[in-house]
Amino acid sequence: MAEPNGKLRVILAQPRGFCAGVERAIDIVERALEKYGAPVYVRHEIVHNKRVVDTLKARGAIFVEEVDEIPEGAVTIFSAHGVARKVEDGAGFRALDVIDATCPLVTKVHKEGRRYAQRGFDIVLIGHIGHPEVEGTLGQIPGTVHVMSEVHEVQALEVADPERVAFVTQTTLSVNDTKDVITALKARFPNIVGPDTRDICYATQNRQTAVIELSKKVDLLLVVGAHNSSNSNRLREIGENFGVPSYLIEDATMLEPSWLDGIATVGVTAGASAPETLVQETIKRIRELRTLTVEMLDGVEENIHFKLPKELAEVPRSKDAMDAWATENA
Repeated sequence: MAEPNGKLRVILAQPRGFCAGVERAIDIVERALEKYGAPVYVRHEIVHNKRVVDTLKARGAIFVEEVDEIPEGAVTIFSAHGVARKVEDGAGFRALDVIDATCPLVTKVHKEGRRYAQRGFDIVLIGHIGHPEVEGTLGQIPGTVHVMSEVHEVQALEVADPERVAFVTQTTLSVNDTKDVITALKARFPNIVGPDTRDICYATQNRQTAVIELSKKVDLLLVVGAHNSSNSNRLREIGENFGVPSYLIEDATMLEPSWLDGIATVGVTAGASAPETLVQETIKRIRELRTLTVEMLDGVEENIHFKLPKELAEVPRSKDAMDAWATENA
């Protein structure tokens, strides 16, 4: 253990922070504002992060809970989590000019679910009830869908035909999060079908793998992310499962100085919706409290980018937008 005021070693997870789906969603809002001008309406938080939402609000984005709060004909963006068909129908009824920022990996889950439903399968959606992505997926599949996240729920599952069962997963869960439920489903329904594990969100898996490695090297783990972010909460839980004191903080102001007492090495990561600016502000705050060194954990370097909707593909981001996120990939 270190002396309370001794030199502190900070190790940054790699990868951390924004994933390609989040980058695309933010980019869509910024380019829509550039093309159409303010206001642009967004149903729900575009991603689960207050800093991101507040930054976009300052540029003219208006966030609403439901489409009936939006003036008829207005430019409207659906969040990265996806929406139910009834939301799409409601937008059509109000003649809203919709731009869909649903993450392509979430859209893929919707398509898989509909394909299984068309074949008459009962579908198990492995995910958390109430999460916006799960609510959207439920509303995109016109069939029988059972939502579960725990192994014990498998035995209570009642299906129309045990030979016709399929599963899909919430994208913000990793292979590690879903493997026990999938194993139990396969044991009970040997003919169950579902996506290859390679289809599970790369970003969730990569960030969790990085935190597993980080947790072996540190005395304290800080996860920068929103408290309503599923993937951020899971990163904190992983550290805790390794016996490392682990805290989820939305920004540097939530850092308690007492957490650093007697600590020699701190690991820092960020959920997939958290901008790098929040990580750097956290390091700056730690530096105010302790002398420190900062290093990067070896890890996967992500270079995935998703295509923008065609109506925005040729619209440049404004200089203000680019400056605001200048450090997001620092």
